[in-house]
Amino acid sequence: MDRRAEAIAALEQRLDYAFENRELLEEALTHASVGNGARKVAHNERLEFLGDRVLGLLAAESLAAGHPDWREGDLTRRHAGLVAGKTCAEVARRVGLPEALRLAGGASKQGGRDNDRILGDAMEALMAAVYLDGGLEAARTTFAEAWAEVLARVDAEQGKEPKTALQEWAMADGRPLPAYRVVSRTGPDHAPVFVVEVSVEGCAPAQASAASVREAEKLAAQVLLEREAAA
Repeated sequence: MDRRAEAIAALEQRLDYAFENRELLEEALTHASVGNGARKVAHNERLEFLGDRVLGLLAAESLAAGHPDWREGDLTRRHAGLVAGKTCAEVARRVGLPEALRLAGGASKQGGRDNDRILGDAMEALMAAVYLDGGLEAARTTFAEAWAEVLARVDAEQGKEPKTALQEWAMADGRPLPAYRVVSRTGPDHAPVFVVEVSVEGCAPAQASAASVREAEKLAAQVLLEREAAA
């Protein structure tokens, strides 16, 4: 057995799923760089399109079932994190997809096996392949297995303070820490209203008002997080 065949076998073992349609698996693992005009090769771009939708459904289903007390904004933000390209690439590395990936020599030499975009797209394609090969239940089981660590992080973050969540989001995306400023203070001393604005590099500022600066900061952070998750 050659090295790539061994990598594919290890991948199926980590996913706890064995493909019946081996051509479908091969298509999911083949990058568009393979082949040329004279030799058509089935690659994973179409499967990626389907896999994005399959993954979106499974992530939404998992969050809604596991967190019945979360608001829509909380679900939307966590959902965006579960299906993000960086998350898909992280999962791809965890299940051993880079070693099983089929790339053109040039793309491989240029670091394609460690490229988040390529790995994330391939992971989406692989989820589509599982869905087509074994149905929705097989895809659901594979998602639970492959995304187990990511889902555990989401559970650990339940109830996390919005300012902390925004700070972690900004740092994970390579941005500077959020900046807060009081825009205005109105109302009598016994019932003040503070308007606070939060800014994160690369994002439009978000504002919120509350009876204290701290509460307004929390609400503004929540507004920005929910808006970016829905973008």
